[in-house]
Amino acid sequence: MKNLVLLILLVFSVSCAQEKKTIVGETEWQKEQNADFKDATKSPLKDKDRKTFTGLDFFKFDSTYVVNATLKRTPDSEWFNMKTTTDRLTKERVFGILSFELKGQSFKLNVYQGKDLMTTEGYEDYLFLPFLDDTNGSTSYGGGRYIGLRIPDGDTIVIDFNTAYNPFCAYNEKYSCPIVPRENYLPTEIEAGVKAFKKH
Repeated sequence: MKNLVLLILLVFSVSCAQEKKTIVGETEWQKEQNADFKDATKSPLKDKDRKTFTGLDFFKFDSTYVVNATLKRTPDSEWFNMKTTTDRLTKERVFGILSFELKGQSFKLNVYQGKDLMTTEGYEDYLFLPFLDDTNGSTSYGGGRYIGLRIPDGDTIVIDFNTAYNPFCAYNEKYSCPIVPRENYLPTEIEAGVKAFKKH
């Protein structure tokens, strides 16, 4: 009987170790992403892709891609309909313009605020930073990537490109994803964040 209990415990601990081993990632953010993608209640993956999923493909974490940006707020900007990959339109406005230096070059990006999210619990101060760059269509998803930010108290904001993630429609066409506006194109390679998803 004692041996049986030991055997059950051993099998249990091995299976737990295997469970834990599947949550890979170089940073906490990467681990969280992988855990969410493994979780059927949160994952955008199709069932067949989730069953074989072992982890997203990330660029190696690089602190060069963590930048301090100056936020110039645009309080008078108009609400507009941002196009998505489906017929759905999402009401957004340019919350401000982010100016920053990256690898000796100066860049600007518009950061957006969603009308619906402003009234959604937990997202009242959420800002949406979609961008395109020269890795799109090769090492990263062709449609560009997103970064989630929060409204800062002052006029500086940290952009961590290591947390750039793919729209859900990169994994499953049933999702409706905002299309990155052309003005948010960065004429450089952002080798940080999530890479292109290779479907099985």
